[in-house]
Amino acid sequence: MSGIVVIGAGQAGASLAAKARLLGFSGPITLIGEEPVEPYQRPPLSKGYLLGEVNLERLSLRASSFWKEHDINLVLGQSATAIDRATRSVHAGGKIFHYEHLAIATGSTANRLPVAMGGSLRGVYTIRNVADVDAMAAEFIPGRRLLIVGGGYIGLEAAAVGAKLGLQVILVEIAPRILQRVAASETSDFFRALHSVNGVLIKEGTGLDRLLGEDRVSGALLSDGTELPVDFVIVGIGVTPRTRLAEEAGLAIDNGIWTDREGRTSDPSIWAAGECASFPYEGHHIRLESVGHAIDHGELVAKNIVGLSQVYEARPWFWSDQYDVKLQIAGLNFHYDRVVERAGDQPSRSIWYYRGERLLAVDAINDARAYMIGKRILESRQTISPQYVVDGSIDVKSLLAHAVKLAEAA
Repeated sequence: MSGIVVIGAGQAGASLAAKARLLGFSGPITLIGEEPVEPYQRPPLSKGYLLGEVNLERLSLRASSFWKEHDINLVLGQSATAIDRATRSVHAGGKIFHYEHLAIATGSTANRLPVAMGGSLRGVYTIRNVADVDAMAAEFIPGRRLLIVGGGYIGLEAAAVGAKLGLQVILVEIAPRILQRVAASETSDFFRALHSVNGVLIKEGTGLDRLLGEDRVSGALLSDGTELPVDFVIVGIGVTPRTRLAEEAGLAIDNGIWTDREGRTSDPSIWAAGECASFPYEGHHIRLESVGHAIDHGELVAKNIVGLSQVYEARPWFWSDQYDVKLQIAGLNFHYDRVVERAGDQPSRSIWYYRGERLLAVDAINDARAYMIGKRILESRQTISPQYVVDGSIDVKSLLAHAVKLAEAA
């Protein structure tokens, strides 16, 4: 049988399969996932699931009955090993699945430390799937020493969990400041102070030379010569898009699996969605690593498979939960040249990113109203002068009245 075959049962793949059926696609739909569990949310893994506040059932994207009721064939616990474009087929789990439309939604894999740096020692973990978190759960015993390598959102979220559970937490970041790749110094400063108050020691501008231990990690040697005793390590040094199947099938690769504005790859019968795929954005091919993008991109591909011919207009949004602080981000701060800060009720605040007079993004810290207003301005292709943003006498809702279309502002 042909129809739609989706490789990857994460947020993008599951959204694609469900949307295609809900839009009336009547042919077979097969969703192939390498994990043995039904499609689930990944963001809570480093937050509520790691804390033990959210169980696996609550992570599920859909009730188990949904897939059966909508005649979507879940092939779980199986890895796709090859794509044969000549016969329009996928090899997975010793079986062959023929397709009319193939969608690749393989996501990303967490970067690991090299073996030479101790990356293969027991007690060294990454956070990417349920099995990763289940494997490290028993390590979180009050008083134990946790080393976090990497000061991005995953590392900071893991550090917050460790601190809340009573561990001694040290985080090292080789860049001059945490969140340097993704946020302004104002946002970094807030979260550095937040973690410090909660007992996390952050060492910026400090790399990891290597982990120490024979079979299991027992310590770490840092780039500044400091030697630390540690009980376990969590590595949060970014991800790499999973493009091997696409590369071996001869598909174009450009910062991920190349797709056009409709989500097609260089083969018109093959599509790609989510973190593994790059797409056109302001003259570049970019990738996004977020739930919102995975859902939107997956559903866009489903719409185009059924013939709606829609183009992708990214509306990026992200979030991070650390302690009792919620960071909400709207937009992309690529190539910003100015930031302004808007104070809210303590400890809330928002950071607004600009390139020239154009608003690019907003970081809202415990400030849902600023987030929603900034998001509305960005999604309507508007901007707002920084002078209005920083004016505390203007209620945040009233900022909309001062927003102007980009064309008018140019």
